[in-house]
Amino acid sequence: MNTQLPLSGIRVLDLTRLLPGPVATMHLADMGAEVIKIEDPGPGDYARVMGPVRNEVSQFFVAVNRGKRMMRLDLKDAAHREQLLAMVETADVLVESFRPGVMDKLGLGWQTLRQRNPKLVMCAISGYGQHGPFAQLAGHDINYIGYAGMLDQNAGADGVPALPNLQVGDLLGGAQSALQGILAALVAVKMGGAGRFVDVSMTAAVMAHNIMPLVAVNNGAPAVPGRDLLTGGVPCYNVYRTADGRYMAVGALELKFWQGCCDVLQRPDLKPRHWQLGQQVGGEDAMALKAELDALFATRTLAQWTEAFAAADCCVSPVLRTEEALRHPLFRDIVSRRPHDTEGESWSVAQPVEFAP
Repeated sequence: MNTQLPLSGIRVLDLTRLLPGPVATMHLADMGAEVIKIEDPGPGDYARVMGPVRNEVSQFFVAVNRGKRMMRLDLKDAAHREQLLAMVETADVLVESFRPGVMDKLGLGWQTLRQRNPKLVMCAISGYGQHGPFAQLAGHDINYIGYAGMLDQNAGADGVPALPNLQVGDLLGGAQSALQGILAALVAVKMGGAGRFVDVSMTAAVMAHNIMPLVAVNNGAPAVPGRDLLTGGVPCYNVYRTADGRYMAVGALELKFWQGCCDVLQRPDLKPRHWQLGQQVGGEDAMALKAELDALFATRTLAQWTEAFAAADCCVSPVLRTEEALRHPLFRDIVSRRPHDTEGESWSVAQPVEFAP
């Protein structure tokens, strides 16, 4: 046990599957908690066989379950249920991601668990929360971000929503919001309070963080997909194709950064055409200037533009592929090759939050 980590001594029972819950409990393990992942005696977590399997489990399962102790229990069996309840008595946290009502049907609902351990923090992660008309509906990330208005905004110039390969609902909603709720409830317990039931709706969490479209609605001008300030409506915050078919990311939102970008581009005449100087977001001039920059960035390769901008602090950077990012010096302290008991060695990204004594 690493006593230097802040959650050292915290015990977590993990009944979750797939992506949101396992990522949340993996972060708890990374911060020092003892996490016991409990699966049914049959197939177990569906993630075990999602994608290619080298030997026993997929790389998906490996990626989101590091640092956990594995255990099998049949929660429909009375003896196994009693075994879990005995474990609850010494646990600090229990996390589940069944459809609402399943834990009650198993005889393991919140009222039962809190009687066994009044200090327990129980977190239930679901698509639409424990109550309401959608509580019993199935869903996946694409559904959650669709309802919350996020997917509509994640669109290009043609207005067609693009599916992000960062699962916003699952990871922001299911993992990070669950982590936030669990840690807040643990603090309350450690300050002398009672245990808490933490209800996480992945869809509600996405809605709560869909800030810029909310701002646009409050300003009386709902954002046009692909044409808002941060979605392609200004040339100073956009992506540009290079001569070799790669892309550069220009994030020069502030005027000083835009001016620095124009200097590197050797186009000082473009400095007055920044959005802060009157250019309409998503307007005709903005799109005309975007077309000019499209042509300009297409004259050099990614490597050439990366080198040109290397000495300029103006928020312009290459769009890296994942295999390039894994080897980039920026991530040297958190990326490594790690061995696995059955699947050999693979890339792993450690907890990004550092704790210093």
